[in-house]
Amino acid sequence: MYDFIESHRHLFPVEKMCKVLKVSRNAYYYWRRRSSATTPESRKQILKRKIKTVFDENRQIYGSYKITKELHKMGVPISRSYVGRLMKEMGIRSRTRKKFIATTDSSHENPIADNVLDRDFNPSQLGKAWVSDITYVRLKDHWAYLTIILDLADRAVVGWSLSTDLTAEHTVVAAWADARRNRSIRPGFLLHSDRGVQYTCTRFADIIFHNKHASQSMSRKGNCWDNAVAESFFKSIKYEELNHHTFNTYGQLQDCVKQYIQWYNTKRIHSSLDYKTPLETEIEIRNQNRKWAA
Repeated sequence: MYDFIESHRHLFPVEKMCKVLKVSRNAYYYWRRRSSATTPESRKQILKRKIKTVFDENRQIYGSYKITKELHKMGVPISRSYVGRLMKEMGIRSRTRKKFIATTDSSHENPIADNVLDRDFNPSQLGKAWVSDITYVRLKDHWAYLTIILDLADRAVVGWSLSTDLTAEHTVVAAWADARRNRSIRPGFLLHSDRGVQYTCTRFADIIFHNKHASQSMSRKGNCWDNAVAESFFKSIKYEELNHHTFNTYGQLQDCVKQYIQWYNTKRIHSSLDYKTPLETEIEIRNQNRKWAA
């Protein structure tokens, strides 16, 4: 925002712009004095290097908005429009996105749970509500299947599995086991999913039943919005990573998924988390719980 004031100070009074933008005049003049130590061209090159660093460290998928947010975290006062202009000059942009299709086998007669979650995607406690889904990933000349479980409180992927078949054992059961190793659940816990046969089968229903704190919730028929958070994760991992590679072996795909999830949980900022990472959000929630307990 300081660069906006600087570029428009011959058109509008500085005091008025500071008031409209809700910034301190003293802070602006301090920034201007500090900036005067370098030429405009050298300042631009410094900013370009910072933008390129943020862009590369985040898998070249951040656009101008998220790069601006990261620069603000670093204490760099800059507007989104100026970041966009510099990115255009540098010839960099978020990687091209591709469409994908995910399908669910809900043609069965297994019992269906009610939609208890009812799109309440913002619980305040960890281990209170998780969402899960399965998607297809191309592996050479056939398909592999990625199952994920996310905690809605911090949007972290707490469990996942990769398989070459769609059996419940190798998809949702494996992902559930991984999630339970990583995080505990609270009384009143809900696992929300679609109506796929893997989630409704006796094998998985028994696992939920024998966890006294747990129960299931399922989307309404044909309503993808009821599981929008899980759908959004698959959109992100495919647009940002998987669609940019050709996987010839299961190991290649597994390593790629593992690395992406590690980055997603610890480095990727989320608009739904006020541009914090899942890890930052988890720490905030746990610290808040400690204050309440005290």
